[in-house]
Amino acid sequence: MRNKQAEEMIGVLREQLLAKRTPGKIWRGKLSSSAISTSVSVFALYMVDKNKYASYIQKGTQWLKGTMHEDGSWGDTLESPSNMTATLLTYASLCAIGQAPQKAKDYLTAKFGGYTDQHIIKGVLDYYGTDLTFSAPILVMCALAGIISSWDKIPQLPFELAVMPQRFFRFLQLPVVSYAIPALIAVGILRYRKGKKNIFSPIRESFVNKSLRVLERLQPVNGGFLEAAPLTAFVAMCMSGAGYREHVSTQKGVGFLTDTVREDGSWPIDTDLASWMTALSVRALGDDIENKKELADLIRKNAFTHKHPFTGAKEGGWGWTDLPGAAPDADDTSGALVALHILLDGVYCPEVGKGIEWLLDLQNKDGGMPTFCKGWGKLPFDRSSPDISAHSILAFQLWMDVLPPGLQKRCKASMLRMLKWMQKIQAADGSWTPLWFGDQDASDEKSPVYGTAMTVEYLSGSAEPIAHEMASKGLNYLLSAQNSDGGWGGAKNVPSKVTLTARALSAMASSPDPDETVINKAFDYLYGMFQADELFRAEPIGLYFSRLWYSEEMYNITFVLNAVKKFKVQGSKFNLTPETLNLEH
Repeated sequence: MRNKQAEEMIGVLREQLLAKRTPGKIWRGKLSSSAISTSVSVFALYMVDKNKYASYIQKGTQWLKGTMHEDGSWGDTLESPSNMTATLLTYASLCAIGQAPQKAKDYLTAKFGGYTDQHIIKGVLDYYGTDLTFSAPILVMCALAGIISSWDKIPQLPFELAVMPQRFFRFLQLPVVSYAIPALIAVGILRYRKGKKNIFSPIRESFVNKSLRVLERLQPVNGGFLEAAPLTAFVAMCMSGAGYREHVSTQKGVGFLTDTVREDGSWPIDTDLASWMTALSVRALGDDIENKKELADLIRKNAFTHKHPFTGAKEGGWGWTDLPGAAPDADDTSGALVALHILLDGVYCPEVGKGIEWLLDLQNKDGGMPTFCKGWGKLPFDRSSPDISAHSILAFQLWMDVLPPGLQKRCKASMLRMLKWMQKIQAADGSWTPLWFGDQDASDEKSPVYGTAMTVEYLSGSAEPIAHEMASKGLNYLLSAQNSDGGWGGAKNVPSKVTLTARALSAMASSPDPDETVINKAFDYLYGMFQADELFRAEPIGLYFSRLWYSEEMYNITFVLNAVKKFKVQGSKFNLTPETLNLEH
């Protein structure tokens, strides 16, 4: 019975997945609309030219007011619980245009314990800690919008350091993460312009134009920094506030915002995750793809063939999308390498070698793999990540036998370092916590289930004893975290979700000796959601920037298809027949 149910789900999911391919034969997906992106974009357009962009401002405002929660607050997505950041930014935007709801002010007053400059600034800085990547832009927007009256207590970002060669950034202990240099420049210059001057001001002034030239070099041709509406909008509003409304970077940023707004007046957190969605789709479909070579050629063309101006990364990596604002990163590079192995049937090509070399050069000193570049310090998104490290190991393993001898040797040494680091940071309960995925329902918003499931699945094909040992501990954690309904949330005792259950089932079914009862319960949960027409409900599990949540409609399809196909393979080993199964299922 379950075997037939699995076949039914696979058929429906495969059809839906193939239907979502674009004319260019890749998958773009659709990210959730974001209150943060929308409020910041609306305010940026207001700052640059409120009359010229009145229609965008009006439509965005309508969307924001229409999505406000009953208590006057907003969450990151329509499915997200209320939070301080989304509410503060939305209130600031609405306040500037004279449409601020009193309920929102009341919510923030209760959240901060008051509504003075001191309350707001302390609340934001306490929430984000030493990482000023998002807190400094939030506070300057509040000041520009008039809900903070004094600039003196807002942190000053050292914009002048942006003129230093990129190779020195990791030694400068910058207060922002590696991909936020545009914010460092624009926010820093605005804060300098608004602040009190001192004997060092002439020196700082001499770096303004130099920093602006760096900003121009970093901006992609379509104007969107990292394809991200929030980052681009923060830059545009700060440039406008600092007196650079007509500057080329401001105008290009505004062009990006008007090009990426949705029909309903909202903006997503990022344009799309096309490269990531394509890699996930290829893995979920496996060999069941037509025109494999054509798709492989598209993926190969999306590899960076030059040093990236934004992060300074060498050529060879892949970004999360094929659009101009992307930057190469480890997870998407590994994903592309895995997809190419499927599409090319393991036949080596130059892009594979360069991609593997790119990952090897990225590896942190601690042995783990970071996201964008080697860590600059202790800020979170420059740290090594267990699931990204395991993904790199999978890519190395798949291509190992066809690599040149020297590259094979480097990969083996790199894998051993990664495995030792992963063993060192594996929690006592067997779990790993990822950087880029979480669970809004968890008390700490973390998702060790996701991190552990991905790591276990990626390590399942490794021949290294240390990998087997770690994976076994990870499986034990997943067993302990399964809910009574058969599903998983992001952590123990957190409500079950389709996406996280699919990831956990994929990991459990990748084990050479899975627990039949456990994976049957997990499949039953997913099949129940399928029958109830709730398999594709939006579930914000993604994290972006500094604790911003998003959902992606294709996560449900690709995650579940991958899981059910693995379950079906294991089902054939169990010889599942109506006689051996509970017919109620």
